[in-house]
Amino acid sequence: MGELERKENRLREILQGLGSALVAFSGGVDSTYLLYAGLEALGRDKVLAVTAVSETYTPSELEEARRLAAALGARHLVVETSELADPRFCANPPERCYFCKGHLVQKLKDVAMEHGLACVLHGATLDDLGDFRPGMRAAQELGARAPLLEAGLTKDEVRSLSRLAGLPTWDKPSMACLASRFPYGQAITPEGLRQVGKGEEFLRRELGLRQVRLRHHGAIARLEVPLEELARLVQEPARSRVVAQLKSLGFTYVALDLEGYRSGSMNEALGELAKAAGQRQCGA
Repeated sequence: MGELERKENRLREILQGLGSALVAFSGGVDSTYLLYAGLEALGRDKVLAVTAVSETYTPSELEEARRLAAALGARHLVVETSELADPRFCANPPERCYFCKGHLVQKLKDVAMEHGLACVLHGATLDDLGDFRPGMRAAQELGARAPLLEAGLTKDEVRSLSRLAGLPTWDKPSMACLASRFPYGQAITPEGLRQVGKGEEFLRRELGLRQVRLRHHGAIARLEVPLEELARLVQEPARSRVVAQLKSLGFTYVALDLEGYRSGSMNEALGELAKAAGQRQCGA
């Protein structure tokens, strides 16, 4: 038995041991495979997929989640969350995801209780231990389970298993909450989220970019795309179209990040923030 098959069997054992479950379902690679595996292990009547929507989640992602849930034959529920009602979240500190995840998991726990389900599951994997993830701490504190992580699965392994299962998400680009596009300490506002969502939608729809991040630095839109796409964005007519569109959304400057796309790039500043905080505490 290969390592991947061993982990897949371990995942099945974990899920079967739960009895029933609510799956936090965004429609991304990890949560889609988790939902698929849950349905296989427990059956349709014992699993409920729940998608939480707010200003940080785009309408196109919701429609994709609906389609995927229907294709899998899953029961699917959409609930609303209100991260922007929490001033701690809007202030955008490094712990922002802790507050967001706490609200979400508590909401999902209430839904699970209403439907008589044993637990709440989320799609964290082994890779999520390697970055700053305060949201995972909130989920753990509230008792949510991460079966993919517990089975020792990495994101690449989840993609491999998704491909073997015939899931259309096996090569889907990584997605993230729109709030992740703002530098820590810059307030998150409905208008800022709208700018990011509209801008990224344009870049995907009109230029065909599959992986892109529009980082919101106030008047500056900083674009991250895979390295192989950099040249394309500075060539005409793409360059002029991108500049015109993003300026129409309210940005004054449009910048292309020469390092290219990288997940969690806003966390790169955390070391500098911690250093600055230490200097302030020392009176420097």
